[in-house]
Amino acid sequence: MAKAPADTVKYNVYAEIMIDGVVEKPDVVGAIFGQSEGLLGEDLELRDLQKTGRIGRIEVDLKTKSGKSAGTVIVPSSLDMVETSIIASAIENVDRVGPCNAKIHVTNVEDARNAKRKVMVERAKEILKKLMNEQIPESMELTDEVRKSVQLSEITSYKGLPAGPAIESSDSVIIVEGRADVLTLLKAGIKNVVAVGGTNVPKQVVDLSKEKTSIAFVDGDRGGDIILKELGQVTDVDFIARAPYGKEVEDLTKKEIIMCLRRKVPFEQVKGGGAAAAAQRMEQHDREPQPMREREMPVRDEAAPLESRLIEELTAVKGKLTARLFDEGMGGIAEIEIKDLINTLSKVQPAYVVLDGIVTQRLVDSASKSGVKALVGVNKAADITDDRGVRILTDR
Repeated sequence: MAKAPADTVKYNVYAEIMIDGVVEKPDVVGAIFGQSEGLLGEDLELRDLQKTGRIGRIEVDLKTKSGKSAGTVIVPSSLDMVETSIIASAIENVDRVGPCNAKIHVTNVEDARNAKRKVMVERAKEILKKLMNEQIPESMELTDEVRKSVQLSEITSYKGLPAGPAIESSDSVIIVEGRADVLTLLKAGIKNVVAVGGTNVPKQVVDLSKEKTSIAFVDGDRGGDIILKELGQVTDVDFIARAPYGKEVEDLTKKEIIMCLRRKVPFEQVKGGGAAAAAQRMEQHDREPQPMREREMPVRDEAAPLESRLIEELTAVKGKLTARLFDEGMGGIAEIEIKDLINTLSKVQPAYVVLDGIVTQRLVDSASKSGVKALVGVNKAADITDDRGVRILTDR
């Protein structure tokens, strides 16, 4: 017998059958075909409909108990709703299977397409749930992913050591312990940083400490003590900055990093004192009153060497979109991104700022509040009406 293709089945006729005797499945199928023959006319002859695939293979499931048989009958149909209903009623007319009395009762006519739709909807829910949970990140996750990708792309290698992209071009270098610390400082916009990679200080860092102003930025724990001891023996470290006592550099926020670098002290003042002594000395330094900002700059012949150095720094930062912050003695504090400059000024309070950008009135106002003596930029905005006592220098 032919079987209707699954994709053409529109309806399934479900029926229950009770037989007073023991029969086989082919007996039931034969009875359905035999007793419906000639009953519905030529157009609805079951045998012809099955040959053309409009009626599928009739499924029979029988169980025998105590000399009687009972089970279910399923008739797949690709006919329309009316014709399928007629076929269903014809099946109920079967009253004998072989020599035994029988009774067939149609329990349901199911729209096979509706069943497919239900399955499709449930599957669609599963796919959507998986898509939302695993494939489409939340906006914050997306932001973090992009930021992390950019940060990872910024980290470079200096002679085999993890470092920031400004390590060679900057006049100062911040020495940290590991790669995670380098990434943390990059997040804060500080790019002149290099990692020693452990307690055995490599020769590359030793050479850097001799060539540049060096700041050791270490953890506020026993590990930081060990790194400092090693650095003091083999390098020419100029300053020390430490994470708060009990914290690690990689756990600090941007504000905490800036504050720690601001509180840096000469290495000789804390050498051999350990983490507690270093923390105490830095806290004392932070409480000391800051020098008052001089409202008048020295006469030109005294200021010329300083001005020349500032212009040289401007040449060094051009094209990098960064700013370099210097203390009173022109010692490098940090190198940060231009976009972070205004927010950083109040926390660091540098004496001199050199930036790869235009000096604007907003920047002048912020610099004045932070005690900056001079701003050095590529150009000066035309709308600056009050320099607020801040010296403005450009190379134009």
